[in-house]
Amino acid sequence: MRAVVQRVSQGRLLVDGRVTGEMKPASVVPVAIARGDGPGRAVSMAEKIANLRVLSDKAEGTNRPLLEMGGAVLAVSQFTLSGDARGQRRPSLAHAAPPRSRESTLRRICASGIDVLEMRRDRQGVGVAASPVGQLGIHMAYGLGLASTTRLVLTP
Repeated sequence: MRAVVQRVSQGRLLVDGRVTGEMKPASVVPVAIARGDGPGRAVSMAEKIANLRVLSDKAEGTNRPLLEMGGAVLAVSQFTLSGDARGQRRPSLAHAAPPRSRESTLRRICASGIDVLEMRRDRQGVGVAASPVGQLGIHMAYGLGLASTTRLVLTP
């Protein structure tokens, strides 16, 4: 499993030309699900995304996590992130999970993220909205209003 966390001022996802998700400000997170990635990895990835310190604090450092700031996550299935081009010119996608598995695992990541955040919301009064708004096998496009050059590749 791989995820690319991108800090954005706004994120938008279109499926077949129709807006299915839009958030301001947000983190747009393309996620690649590999064969064998199960519920445990999904929960681990959700916790990493929610707790990753990528948001600015008063001193303009990246010391605040989405969880603390009440940010939003627009999660998008991106199986090509599991591509391997080592020693070849054409990337192999043999490690990518089958479509049904990718969709259910992505939904699990988002559901786990919401669960983690709901538990914290009670104590701190903040939360993160996670939205699995993509559809597999259909043309998707997403737009980013980049808030910074922050892009991090995560593995569980």
